[in-house]
Amino acid sequence: MTGSAYHQTLSFLKQRFAEAGIDLHKKLGQNFLIDLNLVRLIADSAELGPEDVVLEVGTGAGSLTAMLAERAAVVITVEIDEDLYQLASEHLRQLPNVVMLHADALARKSLLNPDMLAEVEKHLVQGPNRRWKLAANLPYQIAMPLLSNLLALDRPPELMTVTIQKELADRITAQPSTKDYGALSIWIQTQCEVEVVRVMPPEVFWPRPKVSSAILRIRPDSTKREQISDREFFHQFVRDIFQHRRKFLRSELLGAVKERLDKSEVDAVLAELGLSGQERAEALRPEQMLLLAETIRRRMGR
Repeated sequence: MTGSAYHQTLSFLKQRFAEAGIDLHKKLGQNFLIDLNLVRLIADSAELGPEDVVLEVGTGAGSLTAMLAERAAVVITVEIDEDLYQLASEHLRQLPNVVMLHADALARKSLLNPDMLAEVEKHLVQGPNRRWKLAANLPYQIAMPLLSNLLALDRPPELMTVTIQKELADRITAQPSTKDYGALSIWIQTQCEVEVVRVMPPEVFWPRPKVSSAILRIRPDSTKREQISDREFFHQFVRDIFQHRRKFLRSELLGAVKERLDKSEVDAVLAELGLSGQERAEALRPEQMLLLAETIRRRMGR
C-alpha cells in the first residue's frame, strides 16, 4: 500500500484528526510516532516474512499497520478507541490481509483478551510454517501487563518488537544490584533475549510525551523457558520476593512462603544453594532466582 497511510507526519495527523473531529484521549496513552524513518525501523526490526501472523496492539492511524501488512501473511491489529478504529479503517479496509479488532487487548490486567488470542490462533493454523510475532507502538499503560501476560502463554510470540517507555525498557534490561532491577527484569530475562534497538526522544511523537521511549526487541528462548517448570508459580514467586526490595532475602522468603514452609525449611533451602539469607533479592542473577524458586517449589511439593 502506498499513499496517505504511510504519511503519519504531524501535519497529516492534525489534518486527518481535524477532519474526523477527533480529540486525543490522553488517558489511553495515545502518542503517535511522526518520524517515518522510525516507523519503518519498527517494521524492519520485526523480521517479518510471508508466513508470519503479526499482532499489533494500538492501531492508531494505521501507518505501521500498512507497513507490516506488506511483509506478513496477516496483521491482526487491535484498537480500543472507537474514533481511531474508524479513522484507521478508512486506510486499511482495502488491505485483504489486515484484520481489525475494536477491542481492549486485555480482558483485565492479568488476562489477555481471549477473542484476540482466538483470532491469532485462527490464522496460525492456516499453514504449517506460520509463525506468530508482535510488532507495535504500544500505549504506555498497557505495555507491561501485555508483555508479561504474553510470556505466560504456552506459545508466546516468537519475536516481540515494541515501542515502550524508556523507563520500562530500562527495567526489563536491568542488571542485578541496580535500581531498575526487579521482578519484571527476572521474569523476562529468564525466558528471553532482550535488545534495545533505538532510544527515541519525546519530539518524535505527537502529542509529545514527557519521557523518552525505546524500541525493544524481545526474543523468547525455548531452552530458557523449558527450565521453568511452573511459569505461574515462578511469576508469582518473583513478584512476592520483590514486595519489599530493601529487606534481606531470608525475610522476603519467609513472607513469600508463610504457612507453606517453616523457618527451618527456608534456612535449609538457603544453605543448599549456598546463600546466607543476608543478601537482598536484587543481588541475585536471574538464573539464581529461578533456581531458588524451583528449589522452594519442590520443597512445597508442587
